[in-house]
Amino acid sequence: MVTKRGLLELIFNKDKVTAPQQYPFNIPALKNFSSLKFHPKVTYLSGENGMGKSTLIEAIAVACGFNPEGGSINFNFATRTSHSVLHEYIRIAKAPIRPKDGFFLRGESFFNVATNIEQLDEGPGGKLIRNYGGVSLHEQSHGEAFWSLFMHRFSGNGLYILDEPEAALSPTRQMAMLARMHELIQQDSQFIIATHSPIVMAYPDAVIYELTENGLQKTKYAETENYKVSHQFINNYQNMVKILLA
Repeated sequence: MVTKRGLLELIFNKDKVTAPQQYPFNIPALKNFSSLKFHPKVTYLSGENGMGKSTLIEAIAVACGFNPEGGSINFNFATRTSHSVLHEYIRIAKAPIRPKDGFFLRGESFFNVATNIEQLDEGPGGKLIRNYGGVSLHEQSHGEAFWSLFMHRFSGNGLYILDEPEAALSPTRQMAMLARMHELIQQDSQFIIATHSPIVMAYPDAVIYELTENGLQKTKYAETENYKVSHQFINNYQNMVKILLA
């Protein structure tokens, strides 16, 4: 069935790259990489630290018009310019029907988004925080602020690009996040998520791309390194701890 809404594919314009040995073009994710097809429901980027998950998902978000530090399309604040130029070298193929909503969540800079919301609410007009549950995100724990975002700000027919959303969530809340994702997906939303969490990555109708030193490849859930390491530790934690502390 042909997908009629959301993001379809990322195309990497390698021919435009003039310095392949420099960052960000030297990250492992871009080895032998020319394109990536998005799942209409959920696309995951998985892999070890330093493999390029955040760099790649940031480029996707910026290429779609999101603020590099996070937020909706309408956010345009900047506290420190640190994003790469990778978005200038990729093209995003989109379906005819565009999402009506969207948000780019970066765990590391969500504090800046919360601050900008408060700054915008100081001006004339309605209170923006109402869209996030009505309580200042700075007056909640990091995890509660994330949860307010998922429950109040996200809606149907949206594009949600999330970089390590598990950073502030307990395992229980990560499971609840899957349920919330399912509600939104049934309302025609699409998720693109970079994550280390086997829980967050467990949505059944999804595609997983694992980033390694050899590049990027489509991988089954139980074959990802994050799943295998977590499974091995939890099921044999006493021996694993003995080995680690020897």
